[in-house]
Amino acid sequence: MVTDQSMQLTAKEILEKDFKSGFRGYDQDEVDKFLDMIIKDYERFEKELEKMKQENGRLRREIERLSEQQKKQQTQPGNTNYDILKRLSNLEKHVFGSKLYE
Repeated sequence: MVTDQSMQLTAKEILEKDFKSGFRGYDQDEVDKFLDMIIKDYERFEKELEKMKQENGRLRREIERLSEQQKKQQTQPGNTNYDILKRLSNLEKHVFGSKLYE
C-alpha cells in the first residue's frame, strides 16, 4: 500500500486484484478492460503527483533563496535608497528635461 493517506491502492494492487465470481458473475474481459483503464489513469496520476512534488520542492528552494537575498539587501538600506533616488532623478531629467530646473 502507498504510504500517502489520500491514496489507498497502488497500480500494482489494482492490477493484481482478483475478483471472486458469484452466481451471476461479471464478464471477466469487461472487468479487465475497465481495470486496465483505471491502472493507466492511476499511473499517470502518480507520475503527475511526483512531478508536482518535485516542482513544489524547487519552488520552496527558490523562495528560500529569494528570502535570503532579501535579508541581505535589507542589511544594506543606504545603497538601495541611493539607487532609487538616482533612477528617479534620471527619469525626471528624461521626462521633463531642462524645464524642471528653470
